Amino acid sequence: MKTRQLFTVVLFMLGAAFALGAQAQGTQPTQVAAIQSAPAQNTQAEYRLGPGDNLRILVFQNPDLTLETRVTESGTITFPLIGVVKVGDMTVAAAEQTIATALRDGGYIQKPNVNIAVMQMRGNQVSVLGQVNKPGRFPLETVNIRVSEVLALAGGVAPTGADVAILTGTRDGAPFRKEIDIAGMFLGKGVQDDLVVASGDVIYVHRYPVFYIYGEVQKPGGYRIERGMTVRQALAQGGGPTARGTERKLGIYRRGTGRAVDTAPDLSESVQPEDVFYVRESLF
Repeated sequence: MKTRQLFTVVLFMLGAAFALGAQAQGTQPTQVAAIQSAPAQNTQAEYRLGPGDNLRILVFQNPDLTLETRVTESGTITFPLIGVVKVGDMTVAAAEQTIATALRDGGYIQKPNVNIAVMQMRGNQVSVLGQVNKPGRFPLETVNIRVSEVLALAGGVAPTGADVAILTGTRDGAPFRKEIDIAGMFLGKGVQDDLVVASGDVIYVHRYPVFYIYGEVQKPGGYRIERGMTVRQALAQGGGPTARGTERKLGIYRRGTGRAVDTAPDLSESVQPEDVFYVRESLF
């Protein structure tokens, strides 16, 4: 009796295992199809050749056609057998295909295999000037590079740099200029100001704005204007009034006026670049 029960249990377990195996085999093609149908995502656009780029061109099994050349200002190169070839503003793959097609159509090589290596990138550059850690010219190795990325290539804004970068260049054949709040791109909702740069653009970071304070103050001198700084905070930056000074007789000299514009300012108002504060002596 026990033997019959044991045999029944074994048969049940074998049947269950067979069913699970069949189910797994039935779902496997569906999973494979799903993986195969998933679209490939290209997260980075390809670099486009530009004037000044140095190229090394190889044709498989044709060492006589090996060429090191430079893309001219008009975006062309001169290649053996086929002459002048337009490669400017092409991706490397497109330039390879263009040369291969010309070699085949000209009857020189039946199935040409062309390989292009960019030895030095001088086209499609952007310049970064002013108060950055590594000013200079930087190649745009891909498209869709933004202002924040170029500033990172330049080592970031120097300690003496302002919070604003000025982007100049050409868009649609017309001069273009945009002031970009660097910190605002990350602290606020100014992410739309992180513009895509174009070849020939110049990014300039000016020196940070300053204010000056003198008179009956603990630490007279010039100081950086921090974001949202008020007159009260500027007074505190100078260490506050001395024992003989008073903030009630604080004077402000604004640039361009040549005179005191306020002898009893609102201490909560914003400081402006080049403001000069004078802390007078108290009469009591």
